[in-house]
Amino acid sequence: MTLLDDFLIRAALAGIGLVLAAAPLGCFVVWRRMAYFGDATAHAAILGVALALAFQTSVFGGVLVVSLVMALTVSTLSNRGFAMDTLLGVLAHSALAFGLVAVSFLHGVRVDLMAYLFGDILAVTRADLAVVWGGAALVLVLLWWRWSALLTATLNPDLAHAAGIDPRREQLVLTLALALVVAVAIKVVGALLIAALLIVPAATARAFANTPERMALAAALIGALSVIGGLQASLHYDTPTGPSIVCVAALLFLASSTAQLLLHRRRG
Repeated sequence: MTLLDDFLIRAALAGIGLVLAAAPLGCFVVWRRMAYFGDATAHAAILGVALALAFQTSVFGGVLVVSLVMALTVSTLSNRGFAMDTLLGVLAHSALAFGLVAVSFLHGVRVDLMAYLFGDILAVTRADLAVVWGGAALVLVLLWWRWSALLTATLNPDLAHAAGIDPRREQLVLTLALALVVAVAIKVVGALLIAALLIVPAATARAFANTPERMALAAALIGALSVIGGLQASLHYDTPTGPSIVCVAALLFLASSTAQLLLHRRRG
């Protein structure tokens, strides 16, 4: 018997691996006000699941391909004058609806929709751990490589152009990273909660950080605390694990926002 034989250890490792990738990426989502962008990409994951099962291929591969197509579609259309909020609303809900309908046409295939919608982190296997940590490593390497250019393009597109940085190329880098995180996260927290795990820890960290790097590190720490706290709450209260993780993250955000508000009042 080894350490990885314990399902709780595997669940914790999977969650921490996911938040390590989601934290810095989530910071860019918050800075660029792309929350709905993450939602649309995540909702497309269900369509990817349906197509993967229909063609009997890897669910991870199917989700990655469809999420990437969705992210590229949104990115392309947004650069052609479409209203971003309306476009994302249409694509997000349409992708989820088409995915759920497509799943209903799969005969002879047992599909646990709840697991794909809300995750099943307690059922993570060693192979899933390898996928999660491999995907997280790729995202972190990609963000580390493009960190300076991504920051410049996010904070000041005009300055980025002057420095020879193409903001559209940097948006493509974020698109690739986001699609990869969605594909990795489908087993851990599910399609409906991926965006929350991207955004909530980053939004919470905003109150404690005065540099982008510190915000990314704080978001990773908050995400890890959410995973551990959510697992403990799920075990103690017998609640769904994925939603419990997001609930803990939301409570940390509430505590952070309250502390920040009280601090401003004292200074005022």
